[in-house]
Amino acid sequence: MSKVEYDEFIDEQYLSRIAFKGDYPYIAPFLYVFDGNFIYFLSTKYGKKVELLREDPQVAVEIEDYESDMSNYRFVTLRGQINEVDDEGEKLKVKEMFVNMIRKNNLSPNIMAALGHSPEDPLESLLKEERCFVWKLVDVKEIVALKGS
Repeated sequence: MSKVEYDEFIDEQYLSRIAFKGDYPYIAPFLYVFDGNFIYFLSTKYGKKVELLREDPQVAVEIEDYESDMSNYRFVTLRGQINEVDDEGEKLKVKEMFVNMIRKNNLSPNIMAALGHSPEDPLESLLKEERCFVWKLVDVKEIVALKGS
């Protein structure tokens, strides 16, 4: 895929997998948003992923979309580094993007549990409470983008 194609693909999707380094590869699913320059993730403030990221911030991020019979597929893998976003303005912007993405895609309230909240919490609690980290993929060293058909 060309850069334009994979940027459009990344922009239209919202679910990724992140592979972390450790004693063994550790892979976990993450919702993400893309602002045209950077891919951002929200993460709970606990769990194996946080431990592994503190040890080594280098990751591989994979985003895919395919037909069940594999007649058509697209995927992008990006190797880079995840940094925690500290800037309050940037964090708020990213959290607003997440609220909009969740609404736009009509995602179940159960998704809130993956972000450190209760499914009963309103989406706006993502903006007001600090229950999750905001992560940013930076220093991308390699992008592999393939498609079928």
